[in-house]
Amino acid sequence: MATLDFSLKSGAAAAAGSTVAGAASPAGYAATWLRVLHRVNPVLAWAGWLHVALLLLALALLPFDHRLVTGLPVWIKPAKFALSGLLYLWTLAWLLADLPAVAQRSVRRISGGVALSMVVEMVCITTQAARGTSSHFNGATALDGALFSVMGVFIVLNTVLTVWAVYLVWRHRPHGPAGYVWGVRLGLLLFLLGSLLGGMMIHLNQHTVGAPDGGPGLPGLGWSTRAGDLRIAHFLGLHSLQALPLLGWWLSRHLPRRAALLTWLGAATYAGLVVLLFALALQGVPLLAVR
Repeated sequence: MATLDFSLKSGAAAAAGSTVAGAASPAGYAATWLRVLHRVNPVLAWAGWLHVALLLLALALLPFDHRLVTGLPVWIKPAKFALSGLLYLWTLAWLLADLPAVAQRSVRRISGGVALSMVVEMVCITTQAARGTSSHFNGATALDGALFSVMGVFIVLNTVLTVWAVYLVWRHRPHGPAGYVWGVRLGLLLFLLGSLLGGMMIHLNQHTVGAPDGGPGLPGLGWSTRAGDLRIAHFLGLHSLQALPLLGWWLSRHLPRRAALLTWLGAATYAGLVVLLFALALQGVPLLAVR
């Protein structure tokens, strides 16, 4: 019998009763991780599984549907958003599970709102893909405009809930060593920054600066190779939610005395890179120029 300690999160593991046999194998580790996740936050866990289903659907349709939207196969975007949403939902569930009991009522409310927001967004994106058109910045018809407006409402809701989550992790100390705690706090803060950067794309009604959307881009990602692309800074900012807690966890294991300071330095470097990429995109400079 081995007591699992996921990302130094023994509080969440203990709450879930995660003492299991056979967890040393990758399959056992993953299975136990998912059991813990469902026990500590079933709402976000099930919302994540819906994203898994939509991801598999998009990947299954990809080889058979040759329509293009903004220069990419129509099912690429739903696949990317389903994967990104899955990472967000399960990471958020895991991080918020380490908050003390006094904060868990707020966590449940945040979880319900976030799950609803992400599911509505994915339904809209999948619907538009099935129709063979773009889900974002699309007002070509009344239905297109209505779906984009609905997405906008729930994006705003998700952002407000993120502000609440940031407040909670700074108001109540999550379980774990200092490096990991600061990774959670700073990761959520930079995730919020990345979310707000998306507002510039809405303001411009496109994500490319210096060229129309849908031009030449990096394979699979679609990031423009001819002009600035605001999605790059947005993407990096959003995934600070995974990067900085992992950095804090690793530093807490290997450099415990300096973990907090080094996590702060890592977060500052990460934030600087996000700001730099955002500034370059606004100037119309591509991440990788291909002529």
